[in-house]
Amino acid sequence: MKNNDEQPKSFEASLEALEEIVQALESGDLPLEKSLELFEEGIRLSRQCQERLNQAERRIEVLLRDNQGRPVVTAFENANAIAEDGSKDG
Repeated sequence: MKNNDEQPKSFEASLEALEEIVQALESGDLPLEKSLELFEEGIRLSRQCQERLNQAERRIEVLLRDNQGRPVVTAFENANAIAEDGSKDG
């Protein structure tokens, strides 16, 4: 098990580690104790990722406030263009 005193990983590194844990658990080839250890690590990473996403959302909300501190909500006009670009690459 990893030490909780180590520096937190970046969001991307945590997500990649979580994906590796999921793959290992899905393989079903691990002994019970190792599976439990990986599951605990996965839960910790999942919570870490969720907290980072929450922090990012709060930062975005602060950045999108008007002069009176009211949130400004606008539609994301480029959503269709991004979806179309993504389908061309695949």
